[in-house]
Amino acid sequence: MPIIVRYKKKLMSRSILRIAVPSIVSNITVPLLGLVDTAITGHLGAAAYLAAIAVGSTLFSTTYWLFNFLRMGTGGLTAQAYGAGHHDETAALLWRSLVLALVIGLLLLLFQQPIATLGFRLLAPGATAAVPARIYFNILIWGAPPMLTLFALNGWLLGMQNARYPMVVAIVQNVVNILVSLTLVVGLHWGIAGVAMGTLVAQWTGAALAFALALRVLQRGRCHTTMRAVVRSLPAWMQLFAVNRDIFLRTLCLVSVMFAFTAFGTRQGETLLAVNALLMQLFLLVSYFMDGFAYAGEALGGRFLGEGNVAAFRALVRRLFAWGGGVAVGFVLFFLVSSTTLIALLTDVEAVRMAAQPFLPYAIVIPLVSFSAFLFDGLFIGTTSTRAMLLTVFVASAAFFLLHHFLSPSLGNHALWCAFLLFLGLRGLVAALFLPQLLRKIRKTTPQS
Repeated sequence: MPIIVRYKKKLMSRSILRIAVPSIVSNITVPLLGLVDTAITGHLGAAAYLAAIAVGSTLFSTTYWLFNFLRMGTGGLTAQAYGAGHHDETAALLWRSLVLALVIGLLLLLFQQPIATLGFRLLAPGATAAVPARIYFNILIWGAPPMLTLFALNGWLLGMQNARYPMVVAIVQNVVNILVSLTLVVGLHWGIAGVAMGTLVAQWTGAALAFALALRVLQRGRCHTTMRAVVRSLPAWMQLFAVNRDIFLRTLCLVSVMFAFTAFGTRQGETLLAVNALLMQLFLLVSYFMDGFAYAGEALGGRFLGEGNVAAFRALVRRLFAWGGGVAVGFVLFFLVSSTTLIALLTDVEAVRMAAQPFLPYAIVIPLVSFSAFLFDGLFIGTTSTRAMLLTVFVASAAFFLLHHFLSPSLGNHALWCAFLLFLGLRGLVAALFLPQLLRKIRKTTPQS
């Protein structure tokens, strides 16, 4: 019996790592698209170009983040159909999600001028940066259809238990971006337009490659459907919209907290604002890894729900949290040893380095406080328990704003970090309350139904 238990643990760990590791690689490569643009722009000879890239990247990343439900909703529903053995439905989900992604992408193109006007008004770039920022935006807005299509394709591939193809797509995107951007900027002297065009070509290349790989998965899995099943299945469309609506509202809560974190930080002065930005980079590093395990929970959790396999789901939760907790402890030990060195690598401004010292403990404990929130998010998305996920984030967001309101007069920037830690920790704690409900949902599922 103990040998069987150990085997099951090893088998589940392999399943988790088979999805988590490629997803972590993909997560780490995604910021490189922006990093490449910044690095090339940094050699154009004027700070205004860097400011333009910062404004444009912020505008696009915020906009696309709001539509990330295309990946999450598609991934969860596809994983469930895959687990239930409904191959025709997995194919139909792919086409429904692609239709939705293309419609939203075309709407963004249609309303590009109002989006640009509002975005530049909120971000308020200086007069010198405004012109190149407009050039960058006007070119890169044509990347909206492929970017949103990529969300749907990556979510679908993950639901089909394939994390390797999205990793390949992410790597190819970055190689294409580097080669095309360097050719246009260094070789042809296109300036900021060359930087934008390089990213645009990479986005379309990534979408085309992901689509080709998705078709390959369809053919291998003998997943077929009809246009009637895709278009005329009203209950399926309603389910897709309901799931995506909850995820969209949850994303709005997250955006409000992250926006407020930066806005509240500006009240503390430039030095502490810089400190917060640097420490947030450490949190982002943690998130790249934790999101990988969350994706594993999403793909496998949805699959086990489709199978109606409660025992496997319980085993998944245990192994997922064992891996997540282990990685969190590893990050805590790493930050304990190297946080001061990491800050020194990120900035050579001595005033910022010194000001960061009192706030390093917050960054050190973030992995332990936050890892359960990431993992539960993955499980909720995979099982399309999106209403529970929305309620969890709403409660945590409300707690963030309340705690900061009461503590900020006396604690200043410490209040901001205390509120942020509460936000992360409370997400995990509240989510745990919904776990029994999640298990009941799986018990009620009839395999192969």
